[in-house]
Amino acid sequence: MKLDVDALRYLSKDDFRVLTAVEMGMRNHEIVPSELVDRIASLKHGGTYKVLKNLLKHKLVHHDSSKYDGFRLTYLGYDFLAIKTLVNRGVFTAVGRQIGVGKESDIFEVANEDGSILVMKLHRLGRTSFRAVKSKRDYLRHRRSYNWLYLSRLAALKEFAFMKALEEHGFPVPNAVDCNRHCVVMSLIHGYPLVQVRELQSPEAVFERILGLLVRLAEHGLIHCDFNEFNIMIDEEEKVTMIDFPQMVSVSHRNAQMYFDRDVDCIYKFFSKRFNLSLEEQIDNPDNSEEDSEGSSRPCLSSISKSVGFLDKELAASGFTRKEQDDMDKFVEEGKDNDICSDEEENSAGMDETIVRDVDSLHLLDQQVHLIKGDEEKNEENRQSCEGQLSEPCGEVHYNEDESEENGNDAELVKRLNKQRRRAIAAVHRGGKTLASRNSYKDKGGRSSHNSKIQKQLSSW
Repeated sequence: MKLDVDALRYLSKDDFRVLTAVEMGMRNHEIVPSELVDRIASLKHGGTYKVLKNLLKHKLVHHDSSKYDGFRLTYLGYDFLAIKTLVNRGVFTAVGRQIGVGKESDIFEVANEDGSILVMKLHRLGRTSFRAVKSKRDYLRHRRSYNWLYLSRLAALKEFAFMKALEEHGFPVPNAVDCNRHCVVMSLIHGYPLVQVRELQSPEAVFERILGLLVRLAEHGLIHCDFNEFNIMIDEEEKVTMIDFPQMVSVSHRNAQMYFDRDVDCIYKFFSKRFNLSLEEQIDNPDNSEEDSEGSSRPCLSSISKSVGFLDKELAASGFTRKEQDDMDKFVEEGKDNDICSDEEENSAGMDETIVRDVDSLHLLDQQVHLIKGDEEKNEENRQSCEGQLSEPCGEVHYNEDESEENGNDAELVKRLNKQRRRAIAAVHRGGKTLASRNSYKDKGGRSSHNSKIQKQLSSW
């Protein structure tokens, strides 16, 4: 959406009051109900609805009545709130032309009372060209619900903090002036993006200077993660300035090696293609081992010692401690692991219960054998035969016919043991759940027949 600040001078206090009410309501609502906007704004004589109609005319809010009558803030309305706040603070007094468009931001010139020119960067996450913010960036951390305005605010706060800290430690970055909502105000860099430069007086010196910035960042515990020709400014004296910092991570991040190598590859490829530097060997064979890194001039993250400072810890960069990274990984994988573990626990618990239940029944039957027979030698023989047959998958307990004729009770006990063993094996194979057929003893009318129930009970005995 194009930023047109002409309507800003015609908005009254009531208009900004209603805009602020919609912004406050969006903390807990995706679409803020009209009644809630009226209650928060607290205008007299029902003036909220008249103001909302004026805001809709300038496209500062969006009306949605699909589920209920409500409003949400647009990026233009969010821009007006941020600009109004910064103007009241005296940061700048005028908004000029647009000087840059990125995949996640718009850049404008602004002027203060002294006439000096500053830069206003408006973060606009949610464009179609860059909507994978949730998976590529860590703005949300542990949060689950979000909207694009809130993500833009988090990106602006993160960039302002990194820019302020890097400036204090002597890095060539713009001077951070102020920040409000999704808007960051910084000093103007009198130069050009490196991608627009066709010739350099000393490309080797510029190349070494840029690689030195990467190494200095790593020594302070930070990785840029988007260090390419689009985010490097160079002036007529060939001084280098870094820009764009919302995606910076710590050297303790689990993907720190990949991000650092990607930044180095971008610089190597650009200078080899644009300025024809002899860097082909280092590009084609980017070996990260310690032995090759000592012999080559290509920087390696493993050989850089984090001894200068701990900016990643001070600024709470992504992955600055191993404990927080482990907690984040556990939170991401919690949903997947819980489902798998719960299924395995249920199955294992069901199997354990059935095995314990069947083993207890076998012990009870053994006690009955002891009471009936009363002979220790015969009991040991029967127990050994039963244990030997239980280890077989489909076998049954065998006994001699002569002994069965003399001891009829023993044969009945052995049959019952075989039946209990088969039930235990079947229950284990079914996962501890004995499922009967749906129409096992039901007639066509839907009522259970009395004869089938009796047959079922007889077959169970």
